[in-house]
Amino acid sequence: MDREELLFQKRLIDLSRTAYQRGIVVFSDFLNLNELNILHTLPKEELYSGYGTFGGYAASERQMVAFLPDALCYEFLYPFSVLRIRPLNKKFSEDLTHRDYLGAILNLGIERCKIGDILVNTCEAVVFVSDHMSDFLAQNLTRIRHTPVVASIEELQEFQYEPSFEEIRGTVASVRLDTLLALAFSSSRSRLSGLIEGKKVFVNGRMIVSNGYRLKEGDIISVRGMGKFCYDGVLSETLKGRYSVVVRKYS
Repeated sequence: MDREELLFQKRLIDLSRTAYQRGIVVFSDFLNLNELNILHTLPKEELYSGYGTFGGYAASERQMVAFLPDALCYEFLYPFSVLRIRPLNKKFSEDLTHRDYLGAILNLGIERCKIGDILVNTCEAVVFVSDHMSDFLAQNLTRIRHTPVVASIEELQEFQYEPSFEEIRGTVASVRLDTLLALAFSSSRSRLSGLIEGKKVFVNGRMIVSNGYRLKEGDIISVRGMGKFCYDGVLSETLKGRYSVVVRKYS
């Protein structure tokens, strides 16, 4: 672990200590996959409290951490909002990408850790934003590339989203990580094994570096630069001992 990761680990421990000592819920910024992996692999005895994570919807990639005191006696909400960005004139809007939206937000001086996932469809985007940045963005985010836009704030508890996915079925020799990656991304096990060894594959936010890691039903697998999928489990076993399985690859 390098110096930067050690400092981040210390920051997590400090947040956990604050939650324990003050008896309140303490929140982190949005964490990326590497940072979530550091959190999930921290020895429990080094943390002073339990924790939960949430990014706005099921299978979100960037998530906030809530460090929870032992005697939690009140309900809490994660301190981020939903920012919906639409073109002022749909007819003349450009086809905007994830990179376009992110670039426009960062160009306003917003740190990446204050922004969660960005969900893009054909005519608009939804961005999860730390509460203390949401008003600023709603007022100042007026253009993405050459397209004039309007941004409005929605309450997180009223937001509903189900990611679209492609269901993929196939027959595999085992439910090893490398085998299911090959099925989901229609690629060779040897190429995908390199991604695992290169520390680019995460299962439920935890970095996995073993090709033979066995997946469990409901696991969310994220591959940097390629996407993510959910392993839905074994449908049946063939007479030759192979497994008929199904995965949902998110669009």
